[in-house]
Amino acid sequence: MKLATITIHGSIKVGALTEYGILDLSKAYTEIIGGDTVPGYLLSVKEILCKGDEAYNTIMKLIMEAPKMNDQRALYCSYEEVGFKAPIPDPQKILCVAANYYSHTRELRSEVPEAPYFFGKYNNALIGHGENIIIPKSSTKVDYEVELAVVIGKRGKYISSNDVDEYIAGYMVFNDVSFRDKQFPPGWPEKKSSYGMNWILGKSLDSAAPCGPYLVTKDEIGSPYPLKLTLRVNGEVRQEGNTEEMIFKIGQLVEYVSDGMTLEPGDIIATGTPAGVAAAGKPYLKHGDIVEAEIEKIGLLRNTVIKEMIR
Repeated sequence: MKLATITIHGSIKVGALTEYGILDLSKAYTEIIGGDTVPGYLLSVKEILCKGDEAYNTIMKLIMEAPKMNDQRALYCSYEEVGFKAPIPDPQKILCVAANYYSHTRELRSEVPEAPYFFGKYNNALIGHGENIIIPKSSTKVDYEVELAVVIGKRGKYISSNDVDEYIAGYMVFNDVSFRDKQFPPGWPEKKSSYGMNWILGKSLDSAAPCGPYLVTKDEIGSPYPLKLTLRVNGEVRQEGNTEEMIFKIGQLVEYVSDGMTLEPGDIIATGTPAGVAAAGKPYLKHGDIVEAEIEKIGLLRNTVIKEMIR
């Protein structure tokens, strides 16, 4: 199942990607199930995750029955007709892992970490497929990082790595956009700051977390290893790798971060990036660039880079 948060004629809806197009779940419910009220869980991907099997069963029924309706075309939209938002625009937490691919640690000439290193992003950073990555007026070193994002589907704390699968709802393509001239203090790394890197300004400005186009449920993916990751800028391949290269696998990451932190449905864990980032010697993003982040079995996330103009 592929679930997306979409805009249709100015309204925000939840859609399910099918072979016939994107099924408008609220409209399909009204036409197929009937009644005066659409269940609240069909209006939010996060609420679908919170509701669990009841929501999934309803959606599967709608997907199966919609093609049989006399006016089936009215229930679907084409990919080109809709606008995409971040699949989960309202997660409680966006957790990202630094230096979690062997190739990335090598290109940065850093040591392989002994334990996962997490940092956070905020909801203001979230954008969806087709929305713009914004270069702020005070930054010239905007970087890209294609990553596999894990979406939590069940509330949990102190989760064993052996039990992680039951807490995962699915996966998304994620681009960990970074503002390197804000992340690294002046003179870094020769001149160290006593407070370290500036993770908030370097990683969580507006538009720093493109993701989507949809959430793909785990049953469609099977094992997340190995999945090929690719990032292109204007068609030029900048990053290539696969999830087998992760230093800490998904089970280890979830076990580590849930040791004292309660994970909630809709929480996003971005699991790191392979080699090829601009900070390691490739060109930084500029106005007009087209960035495509793609992960095997999950999808392609495309965003245009726009320099913010301040009058």
